[in-house]
Amino acid sequence: MARLLLTVLLLLPLLPALAQQTRDELRRSIYFGGGSYEIDEFQADALYHWLDSIPDLLEKYHLQLISHTDPIGGRAFNEWLSEMRGEAVLQLLLQKNIPSYKINVKNWGLDNPVYSNETYNGMQLNRRVDVILYPIIY
Repeated sequence: MARLLLTVLLLLPLLPALAQQTRDELRRSIYFGGGSYEIDEFQADALYHWLDSIPDLLEKYHLQLISHTDPIGGRAFNEWLSEMRGEAVLQLLLQKNIPSYKINVKNWGLDNPVYSNETYNGMQLNRRVDVILYPIIY
């Protein structure tokens, strides 16, 4: 119950960003602790469940991973951390038998934050990898 409450509290600030996403785009975020690139079992299971809920995933979508960090630790550390977070989510997708050619990874690090790094809550929300599914257009 506590994890569910934590997830709900983390998702509430995302509502404005979700409203801005394109109509056919699907998105899920994986959140990390400060300085961490470890994905807990709860988030891995939630990602797998979400992917399983999408009919014809591999036939209809390309996957984009966009990795973000907060500014704590400086540029070099955050570039490395962003790469590690992107790689951790990539490995989850590969374990799910999603072919690597269907996945593109962009590691933003501390550049282009969606949320303000001037607040603790904003920094928490910037510690994430967004898994975005873009529809294949024929």
